[in-house]
Amino acid sequence: MKHFTIAHSPDADDIFMYYAIKFGWVNRLEKTHSGWKNRYAFENIAEDIETLNQKALKNIYDVTAISFGVYPFLKDEYALLKTAISFGYGYGPKLVKLKGKKLKPNFKVALSGEYTTNALIFKIAYPKARIVYKNFLEIEEAVLNGEVDAGVLIHESILTFDERLEVEKELWDIWTDMAGEIPLPLGGMAIRRSLPLIDAIEIEEILTKAVDVANTHKNLLAKMLIERNLVRVDDKTLDKYLSLYANDKSVSLDEEQLNAINKLYEIGHNAGLLPRMKDVREYMLPVEYKDLRFK
Repeated sequence: MKHFTIAHSPDADDIFMYYAIKFGWVNRLEKTHSGWKNRYAFENIAEDIETLNQKALKNIYDVTAISFGVYPFLKDEYALLKTAISFGYGYGPKLVKLKGKKLKPNFKVALSGEYTTNALIFKIAYPKARIVYKNFLEIEEAVLNGEVDAGVLIHESILTFDERLEVEKELWDIWTDMAGEIPLPLGGMAIRRSLPLIDAIEIEEILTKAVDVANTHKNLLAKMLIERNLVRVDDKTLDKYLSLYANDKSVSLDEEQLNAINKLYEIGHNAGLLPRMKDVREYMLPVEYKDLRFK
């Protein structure tokens, strides 16, 4: 049995998309002298998304969730996977402030990390803002107690933030002003290029199946997550959140999503914030290798 690390964030959609593997619903079997066994063993690690971005820059985990905003800095060490993806369709992170507060051009803002996609978009839209970085779980309180003037909420916080706050700007609106009416790329998964290619391809297949199975059995899996206290929200909020970020569009990148990622990287490069990228399709696993090898 081969052992690999899979790192994901503790937000509900990442946990949801991974736990079909954790619960033993999905893996790859092989025949041994003692019977059929899983070919792969996965150790899962849950850390906030910016920690994962930073650790990916240091090549720590075999497979890791990342912000799309960090991938141009990882492309030589990690291949971008086609599955377990999060996009916004008319929604996304929210810039919030205290109700009635007026923001100056140089307002102080809390973001969830230097390499997050929301930080990339925010920096382009608000070049004069003074940025501090915080764990995404601490941003709402920092706005409430006046430590910062505003903050960008991500994950479940976009649905549950305090009634004393109001939305200054939807990042979806900023995105469409920049890119047009196309999906907002937020996050995905990447796999270490140093892994044997056949293993990498099969791991991508397992992850894709896990996301598909999770989506197909959403009600059962959501119930199991809540019963085990693996998510931070109640059942109604979880259902709403998963409808946004863990759905049919999360299983495998489609052409519209691929084009949206390319647009993100074009905009980021033109703003001087990202290195130049080729077509994102060139950074993915050559899955045809598996068929060619076993012909």
